[in-house]
Amino acid sequence: MSAVVDLRSDTVTLPTPEMLRAMATAELGDDVYGEDPTVRRLEELAAERVGKEAALFVPSGTMGNGIAVLTHTRRGDEVICDLTSHVYDAEVGGLAVLSGVQARPLESAKGLLRSEQVESAIRPDDVHFPRSRLLCLENPHNFGGGTVAPLALMAELCATARRGGLVVHLDGARLFNASVALGVPAAEIAAHADSVMFCLSKGLCAPVGSMLAGPADWIAEARRARKMLGGGLRQVGVLAAAGIVALETMVERLAEDHANARRLAEGLAGIPGLDVDLETVQTNMVFVEVVARGLDAASFVAGLAAAGVRAGAVGATRVRFVTHKDVEALGVDAALRAARAATG
Repeated sequence: MSAVVDLRSDTVTLPTPEMLRAMATAELGDDVYGEDPTVRRLEELAAERVGKEAALFVPSGTMGNGIAVLTHTRRGDEVICDLTSHVYDAEVGGLAVLSGVQARPLESAKGLLRSEQVESAIRPDDVHFPRSRLLCLENPHNFGGGTVAPLALMAELCATARRGGLVVHLDGARLFNASVALGVPAAEIAAHADSVMFCLSKGLCAPVGSMLAGPADWIAEARRARKMLGGGLRQVGVLAAAGIVALETMVERLAEDHANARRLAEGLAGIPGLDVDLETVQTNMVFVEVVARGLDAASFVAGLAAAGVRAGAVGATRVRFVTHKDVEALGVDAALRAARAATG
């Protein structure tokens, strides 16, 4: 265990030795010309894992979501999403800036939209209104607490969108965490969505990159959008090689992160001055409400940092902890000791 226990995000994970070896020996080519064989292998593998015709390597999940919206919509369209969804709340206004679309955010319980909400939000065909064009779902839902939408709900929401003439994009940044939590292949979660994005660089531990997947003709258009946004990379097989190792070796071990998150959550819930909704602890995230008198999220996080534990303040009183492969059981113990001291 390192001297610092970093629970701010699973983006801080370092690549495995196997990834580094694969990166050092990757067969390379110019990917903008479609000539990088390692990228092609990764894209084929990613498409197969999520049950789509084709996939595209992109530098980040935010770019992947931005490309998806840009490719699915026209300027002036409306995108229905959850009020705390990443695509609306944490992507620097990309919906408006990149795609020129209007968001219609809906309030939900723990990030789980209801089909009747979506149905009522779909605009009628009227010259005064923007066209409802896209439903963006997120599974697992980050700011909902890492909550996982059940397969039946995913199918119902997508069916509601289709009846209203909408297409569906799934922000599956941590899709494989949802897969492990539900005990089903990732393809079953993404089955009813037209497109899906997932990150290689979070719990799967690759250093850089995300994948965008969907129909082959749509991915061809997404590739053009990627180039326009500056995401056309050259000998990027050096990164794609780590992504292949991530998909082949790092998925099943996500269960360890989930177990550590549960242990952390139960320990934090037992500390006076901290509230944890244990029902939301379904993947590798733990959200804590700081309710101790005279203590807010920033001061609590500062107290943790003084003890060598890093977490993230995500509101005035809300703090997020994220478990990952670089935090073992001893790290959880250290985090709990630091939390007790910070609230004492």
